[in-house]
Amino acid sequence: MSEVTTTDLYEVTMALSYLREDMRAPATFSLFVRDLPRERGFLVAAGLEPALDYLAGFRVGRADVEEFARALRRPVADLDPLRGLSFDGEVRAVPEGRIVFAGEPLLEVTAPLPQAQLVETYLLSLLCHQTAVASKAARCVQAAAGRPLVDFSLRRGHGPGAGMQAARLCALVGFAGTSNVAAACRYGIPAAGTMAHSYVECFPSEERAFRAFARTHPGPVTFLVDTYDTGRGVATAARVFADLGLAEGCAIRLDSGDLGALARRARAALDAAGLADVRIIASGGLDEYGVDRLVRDGAPIDAYAVGTKVGTAVGAPYLDAAYKLVEYDGRPVMKLSSAKVTAPGPKQVFRGPGLRDVIALANEAAPQGTEPLLRTVMRGGLRTGPPDTLTAARARFEADLAALPEEARALDSPVAPVPPMSTRLTALTAVVRHRIAVRATATP
Repeated sequence: MSEVTTTDLYEVTMALSYLREDMRAPATFSLFVRDLPRERGFLVAAGLEPALDYLAGFRVGRADVEEFARALRRPVADLDPLRGLSFDGEVRAVPEGRIVFAGEPLLEVTAPLPQAQLVETYLLSLLCHQTAVASKAARCVQAAAGRPLVDFSLRRGHGPGAGMQAARLCALVGFAGTSNVAAACRYGIPAAGTMAHSYVECFPSEERAFRAFARTHPGPVTFLVDTYDTGRGVATAARVFADLGLAEGCAIRLDSGDLGALARRARAALDAAGLADVRIIASGGLDEYGVDRLVRDGAPIDAYAVGTKVGTAVGAPYLDAAYKLVEYDGRPVMKLSSAKVTAPGPKQVFRGPGLRDVIALANEAAPQGTEPLLRTVMRGGLRTGPPDTLTAARARFEADLAALPEEARALDSPVAPVPPMSTRLTALTAVVRHRIAVRATATP
């Protein structure tokens, strides 16, 4: 059994029917977000790299067929037409790190219909979750205004797999490090961490705890100072730093209480002890709103650790995304359901200065002064180039964020741009809508 069976059952039933009916012509499906959450003025495209890994390795094996048959309570022979099915289609997509808006395809798949159908659920799951988390993390980067951020989300994320994704996505938008050791090693992200309150509690005193920690870790260390009384904890940490000749690269961490007021008192105490080089790190239930308040209040905090609320994308934990058929066997198609109307045909997004986008047909020429967002990243089931890097994705994000209109960047009540459709796409939509209406009224 493989990741092939990580899918909704109706993908299997539809794909099997397509094979039985010999419906194997090319189909194009478009994956997009219908409407942005109210709390979001933009989204950060993410999840493409693992999606391409999934598609490159997609192949229905015997064990998968047996699992499908078990789920459907049918003989294995009934599901055997699916055996050996692999993905050999084309993928056009927005590279990770680009800022996107509602209605714009994150990804379009063109492949024989059964293949394109079977991969729907997995692709939606990957891109929706990762785009939601990357977008939340991006807002934290905005709020921090250049101060380093560290990902602490693993322990309270929606499972270890989600924690791995969150660490990667935080690095993609500019976080300085992660507490997740596996993610640090896999993705080349600096690992960061301090100690828990339980560590301090195991020793007879804070001072004994701090000295023991410094003996084990002779390099720059960070002491957690709020296990008992924060003021005394800061004073104790300052004494240990001074006695051991530690300062540069070292820090204290504040994890509870009025972080702004505590940071001011801590900074004054450290400076009075001649420890101006010792930094202050804040954590404890923070996200973009908490970080923004502290930054605006001028709190002397050098770095922020954010976890639970970022890893679970609090405020907009899901996206109203869809993976919809837009063309089959060369015929543009669309959905007319109330509030869920789709536009027909394969798409392209042309971006002008200031992130002014137009959603167009894929075969349209780029208007002067614009660039196409979707690139061909897979052809014949194979990547068209080497895997993308976090460094490249981060550079794309930083460039797009700098060009984003101020009202879309706002943390409170953001106003997201609404990209219009091109003249040709608008005309095709009207033609297909009319054709559907005529067909619906025709005599069977």
